[in-house]
Amino acid sequence: MSSQKIALAALFLSYVIASHSALAEDTASSTTSSASCSASSDPYTNYACLDSYLGENVFSRFVNYYKLEMGHAAAPADPNAPPSHRDGWPATPESTPPMPFTEWPYGAATSLGVTRPNSADSPFMEAIANTSPGQWLQDNHIQIYGWLDPGFNVSSNNSDRRGGNAPMAYMYTPDTAQLDQAVMYVDRVPDTVQTDHVDWGMRMSVLYGENYRYTTALGIASNQLLQKNNVNGYDFPMMYGELYIPNVAEGLVLRLGRYISIPDIEAQLAPNNYMYSHSMTYSFDNYTNEGLVASLAATKNLILQLGVVDGTETAIWNAGQTIHNPDPNPLYPGSTFAKDPGVQPSLVACVRYTWDNGDDNIYPCMDGINNGVWGYNNLQWYGFTYYHKFDDKWHVSFEAYDLHQRNVPNLNNPIASAAITAGGTPFSPQYIGVNAPNAAQCANANDLRCTASAVGTVAYINYQFTPLDNISFRPEFYDDMQGQRTGVVTRYLNFGIGWQHWLSPQIEFRPEINYDYALDRDAFNGDPTKGIAPDRRYTALAAMDVILHF
Repeated sequence: MSSQKIALAALFLSYVIASHSALAEDTASSTTSSASCSASSDPYTNYACLDSYLGENVFSRFVNYYKLEMGHAAAPADPNAPPSHRDGWPATPESTPPMPFTEWPYGAATSLGVTRPNSADSPFMEAIANTSPGQWLQDNHIQIYGWLDPGFNVSSNNSDRRGGNAPMAYMYTPDTAQLDQAVMYVDRVPDTVQTDHVDWGMRMSVLYGENYRYTTALGIASNQLLQKNNVNGYDFPMMYGELYIPNVAEGLVLRLGRYISIPDIEAQLAPNNYMYSHSMTYSFDNYTNEGLVASLAATKNLILQLGVVDGTETAIWNAGQTIHNPDPNPLYPGSTFAKDPGVQPSLVACVRYTWDNGDDNIYPCMDGINNGVWGYNNLQWYGFTYYHKFDDKWHVSFEAYDLHQRNVPNLNNPIASAAITAGGTPFSPQYIGVNAPNAAQCANANDLRCTASAVGTVAYINYQFTPLDNISFRPEFYDDMQGQRTGVVTRYLNFGIGWQHWLSPQIEFRPEINYDYALDRDAFNGDPTKGIAPDRRYTALAAMDVILHF
């Protein structure tokens, strides 16, 4: 054997020995690290000690995970976790806590470029992680998690009037403690950071509590609200599947099913909001849609969305259904009419642009666009949101929209009003006993119908003064031009200030105070269940909720 071959063989043998020694050292180090853990070890210092800290028993692990995160603004970081942000993508502007989001919000898609599977920080999932079912869920990137959200309010309105705070929503009865929502998700999110394979996602959700009345769609367990007016009820606000295709431009997400409508700063689900209460701008616009939406990252900054839905807040199986008309009239002269005229193919389209530094985002949208005929909630929504981050402590969120419905019956016209009373419309009391869509109060009493429009503008000015605390100031102007949204033809002002205080990533308190004022006439302190008309121009309200994640 030549000296060169001997030298090469010696070099290769040295490399093998060195590699083996390094591997042995790493294994020994890892074993030592794990072996040195105890129940008192701090996983924030040594992530390898997480299981030792949590223990073996499912209940103990559940409780210990809450204890572990108390006083922290994030879960312990796994040093071996893959990056959760695609290289070169716009910077993530915020953190949760104390904000309700990390990326500037957009709807109908799992966030492109910044989503990894198993990314929800869930005490329940950690509790079952060392069980066979928990391991199966983890291996298949499925998570089960949710929250409880009780709250209360103290109001200037009469406490014996159900709905006395209306048209304020989500705490519409004065001086009430309530379960706003108990929510559970079964969730799988596609991996949108990677770009080498197609992935899929899905979400099944169930909601129970007072807030069901704001997500209810006609035909989906809707008798709870529309016939019985139950205080608490259930709904399934999100039931969809997703497909992520990475090699179309910068990535394409297809979502099919029922989902939270695309626009808005706010959302029905409690953790997705700055404050406990909601603006009128949010309370009276689109909530859920059913259909197919494509979200395309044309570039890392520009996301284009286009979809077809069945209208707004209506079940797709309402399409083609007709009901008997007992009182043919000039509004509906036939012997039958559609159960919901708003069920029809409708357009969803948005453009989202984010600056490279993540400090600015603009998101113009149109939602539920069709012929706009009076339907259960057939709103024609045109508007935009804009977000600007000044620095690590201050940012502002702004929204403005115009929405309308066409051919809405005129309550000021005696023929139209009589037709509603006699059962001559799809939303007469004979078909929807309570909480039916409002008719319009048109300017001209001679008109049988008119277009009912509303304009909303709202801002959230936010100051984060610790990693677990944020204060939001909310000014708002809302103009219900024909009274079809709130039941009163008037303009509204709202000023609210709220504090979001987190004990940990799992427990959040949201105390706040609000003042609402109707500029043109009395709009508050009524009771529609007893036929009591509003008799006050204003509402002053203090409220608080607590969100407990699991």
